[in-house]
Amino acid sequence: MTASVEHIELDLGTSNVLPMPPRVELSVVDDFAIDDVVVVRRVPRPSLSKREVEVLLAWLATESKRDAAEALFISPATVSTHVSRIRDKYAEIGRPAPTKAHLLIRALQDGFTAIEDW
Repeated sequence: MTASVEHIELDLGTSNVLPMPPRVELSVVDDFAIDDVVVVRRVPRPSLSKREVEVLLAWLATESKRDAAEALFISPATVSTHVSRIRDKYAEIGRPAPTKAHLLIRALQDGFTAIEDW
């Protein structure tokens, strides 16, 4: 299977267009081995405050909201409020995150953290 791609668009908060060679060959072997992969992904990213990101990452790294609260010297209710607002922001842009696992995936997808950090 071959495909032709003229450019790749990346959404990193601004619209960037990277020039590509006039033709990119994609080879498929056994239905899943690919020599070159071209991914075009444009998804909205929520506008989280620095504190929301800090609370989110602390909560993701701990067993409970209480543990995250202790690490940040805030109350568990404050952690809950931040997490609720973060979930609301994701839902508003059409990317719901109803569970802790979903929020970890969203944080990875949106560059708030990296897999190497875990």
